[in-house]
Amino acid sequence: MGPSGNACQRNANRSVTEMTRSNPTEPKIDWPASRLRKHADYQRVYQASRKQFAKQMSYFFALRPALGPEGTALRHANPEAARVGLTVGKAMGRAVDRNRIRRRMREAVRRQLALLAAPVDVVLHPRQSVLELDFATLEREVAAVFRAVQMAAEKQLPAQTEPAKT
Repeated sequence: MGPSGNACQRNANRSVTEMTRSNPTEPKIDWPASRLRKHADYQRVYQASRKQFAKQMSYFFALRPALGPEGTALRHANPEAARVGLTVGKAMGRAVDRNRIRRRMREAVRRQLALLAAPVDVVLHPRQSVLELDFATLEREVAAVFRAVQMAAEKQLPAQTEPAKT
């Protein structure tokens, strides 16, 4: 066996999770800290934006204000980091299918989260076709969504930071 055969044999004994998480070239992004958690955060994103469409998912996004509704800093939120939420409704199929969609989406988001540099909240609604979709294609789709969100956020940021001219 050649050198590539030994590498394949070594990787055959490793789980998929070990292989995906042991890549030293990927930036370390803490997925749980960059997750939307509260119902109010989801509702704010839905109300502040319009539904956008990609091939395998739809998404909403909104710039996150520096201060909460009471004028205090947001708890548990890095003001410069993006946060992402996933929704997979019962219309997507059985619980096993929904959980598999969530796991695949979570991993794709974790790998592509570094593309979002603006303080933006994103909610992703995957389609059921994500179940059969090749993972590399799913990653490209998530990356395309994040690039589109980042470009739109950069356009909105200067408008919010400019002082009002009178």
